[in-house]
Amino acid sequence: MKKNLLTALVLACAAFSTASFAADAPAAAGSAPMAAAGSCDAKAADKKLAGAAKASFVKKCEKDSGGAAKASCDSKAADKKLAGAAKNSFTKKCLSDAAMG
Repeated sequence: MKKNLLTALVLACAAFSTASFAADAPAAAGSAPMAAAGSCDAKAADKKLAGAAKASFVKKCEKDSGGAAKASCDSKAADKKLAGAAKNSFTKKCLSDAAMG
């Protein structure tokens, strides 16, 4: 009887720890490129979107926000009168910094 009770207790603990880990996984995976995705996901949640509609909305939202960042970085590069490789390098770093937060 004790063996069955112990087995049930171990299985219950394993189930609860797995559920807890799964709930924490999206927060832990919030890397820099996902910063925009977080706000787009929040907007999708506000609109109560799910499934394919949510995926489509988030994809478009991320694309739109990335375009705004690129325009801003291109504008900053023009203000600094950068061209060629210097402009490309500056823009790449600027976009990376924008994605970080």
